Amino acid sequence: MPTEPTLKEKTARGIFWGGISSGLRQILSAVFGIILARILGQDDYAMIGYLAIFLGIASTLQEGGFTAGLVNRKEISHEDYNAVFWFSFGCSTLIYLILFFCAPLIALFFGQPELVQVSRVLFLWFWFGSISLAHNAYLVKTIRMKERAIIDTMALVFSSITGILLVLNGYGYWGLVWQYVVYSIIAGLFRIYYTPWRPSFSFSSQPLKEMFPFSIKLMLTGFIYQINANILITFIGKFYAKSEVGDYYQGNKWATMGSSFVNDILQAIAQPVLVEAANDFDRQRHIFRKMLRFVAFLSFPALFGLAFVSPELIVILITDKWQSTIPIMQLLCIWGAFLPIYSMYGQLLIAHGKSNIYLMNTSVLGIVQILVLLAIHSMGILYIVIVMVAINMIWLFVWHYHVHKLIGLKIIHVLKDILPYLGITLLVLAAARVVTLPITNTVLLLFGKTGASVILYVTIMKLTNSAMFKECIDFLLKRKGNDKTTT
Repeated sequence: MPTEPTLKEKTARGIFWGGISSGLRQILSAVFGIILARILGQDDYAMIGYLAIFLGIASTLQEGGFTAGLVNRKEISHEDYNAVFWFSFGCSTLIYLILFFCAPLIALFFGQPELVQVSRVLFLWFWFGSISLAHNAYLVKTIRMKERAIIDTMALVFSSITGILLVLNGYGYWGLVWQYVVYSIIAGLFRIYYTPWRPSFSFSSQPLKEMFPFSIKLMLTGFIYQINANILITFIGKFYAKSEVGDYYQGNKWATMGSSFVNDILQAIAQPVLVEAANDFDRQRHIFRKMLRFVAFLSFPALFGLAFVSPELIVILITDKWQSTIPIMQLLCIWGAFLPIYSMYGQLLIAHGKSNIYLMNTSVLGIVQILVLLAIHSMGILYIVIVMVAINMIWLFVWHYHVHKLIGLKIIHVLKDILPYLGITLLVLAAARVVTLPITNTVLLLFGKTGASVILYVTIMKLTNSAMFKECIDFLLKRKGNDKTTT
């Protein structure tokens, strides 16, 4: 009889398939994004950027924090999943109807009449997504990363092809709109297919009542988080030209593709793994610090490296019409390098049921950001982005304070875990810059910067006998050996 996988084995499998899923998704997103960005312009992407805050808030309200509530439960039943399914479906239907009739007001706020029809179609994205929210919670709870990798990949391929075909046939930004909607439909269908659980009409509100104290705080936190994440592009949309909205949207999209590679892996495994070790603070602290080192090992070279090559990358891939997005992308990449650490702090608090602290931190940060934006919104986009990145990075110390009180994690331990990788990354990029100074051809410069950076980073990891580097290589070799054995 096969034995139940250990927590370490579950984590390793989750990281492996999470890496496959996230890496493949970012590559495909980049490829399809390049095709679309070379055809479309800033004004086209602005149409999606205007509605980002509404999409974020709606997606948070539709599940009311109950997805995390399901994952956080020790024992879970059919009635639990069923209650969340019907809640999310009913709530999403109501929210969609409200937004449908509010579409003229949204268009009036931004001064863009086209947003009436665009928003009414685009908001179908979260309504279709509500149908498979409970199924997605099942996949997260059981750490089925292989299935989630297949789901994300298939949805991305089908939706992106749809978007490209529409754009090539002259539909402009409508290609982007339908790309979102089709992604939601395909992902939902595959989640239902890969999940053995099915909803029933025997609805019971008892599970919702039991999860409500925990979940309502997460819902409010998610609501505020979405405001925090999208408030900047909303301010730009209100006070700046349409083309500048498109520049910010494009820069943020490329920076997010980089940070998502690591962040998506952690989001998928962090909470269930940390919940399983929640009763042993020493063990949980050990797991958390190992995750920190993994984040620093991957995130710092990936995101600082992306910022490093962005001038060549943007010009080559999506043409020089997008040059104005480069400095925005570079600044957002700096924050993106630290974003997985931010996520880890939040996941740890949630794993301990401290949704009240999560809510408080996110709320105060939101208030600070809004006040600062009101004070500096006329100073120019670059200045605004610099200030907002600085605020978010400083706020990491606030998150750490609460984690320290919870499990005794000291700031010196965090710095010890991440600073070596940060220092090595900066040293590598500086050396790569010196080595490639004689290169003037843009294409050669991109390959030169990338190649020199990768070679130097790997070499230093080997010379310093990095434990994290060795563990990653050993795991991949072991995984390759297992795959050969099973074929």
